Amino acid sequence: MNQFTLLVGNDINNISPGISWSDLLHNIKNKYNVNSLENGQKPFPMLYEEIFLHAIRAKHIHERELKTYISDCVSQINQNEIHQLIREIPIENIITTNYDFSLEGKAATSNTGLIRETTYSVFRRHEIANKTYWHIHGDCQNPSSINLGYEHYCGQLQKMRDYVVNGTNYSSETVYKSALINRLSQKKDFNLQSWIDLFFTQDIHIFGLSLDFVEIDLWWLLTYRARNRYYKKSTFIVNKLFYYTTKKWHDLSRDKMQLLQANDVEIVVIDENDKTKYYKKVINAINKRYLITKKIHHL
Repeated sequence: MNQFTLLVGNDINNISPGISWSDLLHNIKNKYNVNSLENGQKPFPMLYEEIFLHAIRAKHIHERELKTYISDCVSQINQNEIHQLIREIPIENIITTNYDFSLEGKAATSNTGLIRETTYSVFRRHEIANKTYWHIHGDCQNPSSINLGYEHYCGQLQKMRDYVVNGTNYSSETVYKSALINRLSQKKDFNLQSWIDLFFTQDIHIFGLSLDFVEIDLWWLLTYRARNRYYKKSTFIVNKLFYYTTKKWHDLSRDKMQLLQANDVEIVVIDENDKTKYYKKVINAINKRYLITKKIHHL
């Protein structure tokens, strides 16, 4: 199995001209006549719930209408040279929190996940040109899957925790029912079927992702993995996690960097302020690690 996986966030899309998250938020407020709502220090999932609840009371909208509007806006994001460079990295799996398909570089194929998820994204995947793309917060072709509010985040986390810790009760015979952590510890019944599997079996290179503390699904996964490795001394967890950041962001977010390090994530600091040059340096660093690892495995 290829031992390298990427986890890519939305910041790579900010290189492309077009609508930003700030613009999108402004447009949503205009559309549903809630411009009086203050952004302030509200976490986005809470602000989303606030906008939705106001819109329900004022217009009795269905949530799918709001998510469809967001999907239409997000689908207009254009790919840039960083998306192309990411596709050229010789790895098989790319995890992303993005809803758009700029990473794939073309119209998405159908979801090939083992479970046909309509709302959550434990198995959601698209396979293009010998790569598998895991849209873990949903995708713009399926508006109901877009993970935005606290209700959705908590539902996603519930599905994730069942898959990892408790086991699942899916009717599909193709999905293992026993908990991932048990299958890994017993070294049996393992076959890559969810993006979550990769967090325990492959080196994960994380970039373009701010990892805000509201990302409770990812922070839970990091914490659960670290607890198993150090508290329960699970010897089967030997993969590594890397988080790439600029020197400026590293210095401004020391609290987050300390939390990442506590959760067994290695921080890779790159001193570059130009966004495009920064991501090119990140990709070069990942390619070098890939080549070194490949050379070691062939010795």
